[in-house]
Amino acid sequence: MRAPLLLTLPLALLLAASPAASRDLDQDEALRLRREGLIMPLETLLQQALARYPGASLLEAELEEDDGIYIYEIELLTADGVARELELDARDGRLLKDEED
Repeated sequence: MRAPLLLTLPLALLLAASPAASRDLDQDEALRLRREGLIMPLETLLQQALARYPGASLLEAELEEDDGIYIYEIELLTADGVARELELDARDGRLLKDEED
């Protein structure tokens, strides 16, 4: 019984230490994707995110690619002083995540 555990433990540790499959895209890549019609303009999705939290301020916005899906990660500070992290599908604007940061 101990042998399988001893074999799977190193594999589990290796997987846990592996970097995530997502990567940040720079502004040149974002511009290219926008020109090719593969993603929506950031301004459009920012308006959508800010409409969810009237009076909120933008803290940060990033475009990431995660397993072939382009995602805008938007961080807001609400009027109540709460930091929120939203993830929007960059292709269609669909809300993927909205949580307190």
